[in-house]
Amino acid sequence: MKKFIYILIFTLSLCLTNNSFSAGTSNTSSDSGYTKAYNLIKSAKKYEKKGKTKKAQKKYIKAQKLLLKSNKEKPLQADTLNYLGFTTRKLNNYKKGEEFYLQGLKIDPSHIGINEYLGELYVVTNRVQLAKERLEVLRSCGCDEFKKLKQIIDGTKTSKY
Repeated sequence: MKKFIYILIFTLSLCLTNNSFSAGTSNTSSDSGYTKAYNLIKSAKKYEKKGKTKKAQKKYIKAQKLLLKSNKEKPLQADTLNYLGFTTRKLNNYKKGEEFYLQGLKIDPSHIGINEYLGELYVVTNRVQLAKERLEVLRSCGCDEFKKLKQIIDGTKTSKY
């Protein structure tokens, strides 16, 4: 009887392990565009810090294309809309970037990334009062995004965004 129980447990554990792997791979195929875009954005930010804006712009363009595709496949994802707003803003289309951010806020009004980046967009487009509204949303998060946006609004940190 003990052997039977051990075999049963072993067999079940193998089945569960295989199912968890297949579930993970099926999800990554639909999210792979988002993940690739996220990695391109991280890379682009590094190029920007080094002053290599042309290389950064190329990365943002590639990321934006992947995000647009991801948004078609899985619409209404706040994280995707956040990075669509970000890449669009980085490509100097502030109006369209703002539209993506606002769509994301309809889904998740307290989204930390959207509130920070939208606040930065408002500072860059000389709408500081609106940036302060985004800062208020972030006030209770206890996050770095609050500090970054506050510094940008206060003028102690410049936004290259």
